[in-house]
Amino acid sequence: MSAATPPTRFAVAAGMVAAAHPGPAAVVTVIAALLGVAAGLPAATTACVVGAVAAGQLTIGWVNDLVDLPRDRASGRADKPLASGRVPADRIAPAVALAGGACVALSLATGWRSGLVHLLLVVGSGQAYNLGLKATVLSWVPYAVAFGSLPAVVSLAADAPGWPPWWTAAAGACLGVGAHVLNALPDLADDLRTGVRGLPHRLGERTGRAVAAGLLVAASVLAALGPAGHPPLWVWAALLLVVALAVLTMTGRGRWPFRAALGIALIDVVLLVGAG
Repeated sequence: MSAATPPTRFAVAAGMVAAAHPGPAAVVTVIAALLGVAAGLPAATTACVVGAVAAGQLTIGWVNDLVDLPRDRASGRADKPLASGRVPADRIAPAVALAGGACVALSLATGWRSGLVHLLLVVGSGQAYNLGLKATVLSWVPYAVAFGSLPAVVSLAADAPGWPPWWTAAAGACLGVGAHVLNALPDLADDLRTGVRGLPHRLGERTGRAVAAGLLVAASVLAALGPAGHPPLWVWAALLLVVALAVLTMTGRGRWPFRAALGIALIDVVLLVGAG
């Protein structure tokens, strides 16, 4: 597409979807949905939780690409819709405002406790990462807080609100930090050239993979062995699959390590659902 040719509506719509980071956003939304089922939430409450999480993830993805636009252009990121010109930058702010309004309304519809945890700890952490923490040694903190808080968004939306068991928050935090490290590894060189020095950049690729794999396995062990009683046979089979995916995080190339992390995330949710 030449610079003089304006993008079509379809191209803009597809670019907006891509700019929202649809893969991670969809996985986080599915996790929230399955946790809602495991907690036995009413269908209407589950729908509000899922809608709130989806809208919040849209705002996080769009703000991320908007803030990163100068760096993405400097790095020649043709895969980024804003940097490549497939999506005009002025389309992002209205979309964030619309999704943000829906996120606030749906979050509070789940109850003030759940709503505040989602808005402040999950969405707030994501935006704090976008707006500055990404480039610092504290880049892991928003992931730990957001993923560790997601089970509480669900449990606090129940008819009898309560905090989830400690091991669910710990598993979520380990999972979030591990996914953060893996997601950053393919872009280490470009990020360093543009001034981003988060935790993954300080660890380096080899150490980062080892740390991420350890965190992901720890998350799975917590999800599998945290509940009281003896784990059934299928739980041990799930842990074996987690180990196989963790090996992929150590040996894979490109985005495959991050995709393996998302697979482990879904297995962890299955473990949590089984525990619930």
